[in-house]
Amino acid sequence: MLAVVALVGFVLVVIGLIHLYLWKRLVADTTRSRRLRRAGAVAAALLTLLVPATLAGTQNGLYWLAWPGYVWLALMFYLLVVLAVLEVPLLVARRALRRRAVAAEPAAAAPEPVLVGAPGAAEPPAAEAVDPPDHDPARRLLLARSAAIFAGLTAAGTVGYGVRNALGPPRLDRVQIPLAKLPRGMDGLRIATVSDIHLGPLRGRAHTERIVAMINRLDADLVAVVGDLVDGSVAELGEAAAPLGALRSRYGSFFVTGNHEYYSGVEEWVREVDRLGLRVLQNVRQEIRTPAGVLDLAGVNDVTAAGTGLAAPADFAAALGDRDPSRPVVLLAHQPVAAVEAAKFGVDLQLSGHTHGGQMVPFNLAVRLQQPVVSGLGEVDGTKVYVTNGAGFWGPPVRVGANPQVTLVELRAP
Repeated sequence: MLAVVALVGFVLVVIGLIHLYLWKRLVADTTRSRRLRRAGAVAAALLTLLVPATLAGTQNGLYWLAWPGYVWLALMFYLLVVLAVLEVPLLVARRALRRRAVAAEPAAAAPEPVLVGAPGAAEPPAAEAVDPPDHDPARRLLLARSAAIFAGLTAAGTVGYGVRNALGPPRLDRVQIPLAKLPRGMDGLRIATVSDIHLGPLRGRAHTERIVAMINRLDADLVAVVGDLVDGSVAELGEAAAPLGALRSRYGSFFVTGNHEYYSGVEEWVREVDRLGLRVLQNVRQEIRTPAGVLDLAGVNDVTAAGTGLAAPADFAAALGDRDPSRPVVLLAHQPVAAVEAAKFGVDLQLSGHTHGGQMVPFNLAVRLQQPVVSGLGEVDGTKVYVTNGAGFWGPPVRVGANPQVTLVELRAP
């Protein structure tokens, strides 16, 4: 409990410092009016509280907080990024103005010579320390306002584009992945892969229907839903998830849990997804028998799962141990980092999501610190890992540099 309180306190301090910085650059530096500065300080304080209120409130049914809170979170992020990038050129510009102001100062008149030691002569006056003059305050104000306007327009434009992108239809990507063990007769086996649908406060049944229709048009051999389907309970979102029951494929539709299922009542959701007709692969594997050969399809629970029963943690030995090593095996695992363990069992291909492709550039750079592959096809210790960007979003309804995505994975024989 103490650790949770400390973490919450740390997050609040960080958010508060970010808003203090934004107030300094966007308000204090751009106006001489005390009244406007006080108003800006009040607004910054309220927006500071809005962020944790949104994160907590949307988990407790206060969905009306989602749009203003999450959109501001995205604006805050991009304002911080743009202003941070501007710090260096602003510093250079201020110093250039200061040097020009110093150079423009008239030279001080030379003092009249005084004969030292002459009768009645006073001691020469000591040289007075004079601070270099600052440049014109009006120019400093203009510079600050120009930076604030540029940051505001850039952040607003970026977020506006990102909202349009996030709420639009997922992009269909097709990728061919060769597997050394794939029988010749199974060449071209197609797996429709989707992750991170994130049904919740901002996405509902229409979102699911659009994704299901898109997948069904592909006429795939398999459908893989690799976690983070929901952000809420079955009671809240069961109706929104219901269209999944209409998924079509030749050899079945499959599901593995993501970390968000464990925040949303994982046992209920496992039963609900199974009821809708998707086979939930919880630390098990399934033989996919076709007229041309056999492929093992395995699935593990999310690597952050804990508990017992349906909430048991990932068990790679249970899913991958004691199998025919001559068969190709495809593993469904929500997080790409699962490949570190999967590679020890000779997995040929792992299909994952979780990263959202970074969702909002440059946040993707931080994701690289946690996951071996952020988006697309990569490799971990000999195991190929394909990471789809996900069809939804979490938090801000914003996607910049990482389009929502459904992927058709086509397996190719050597």
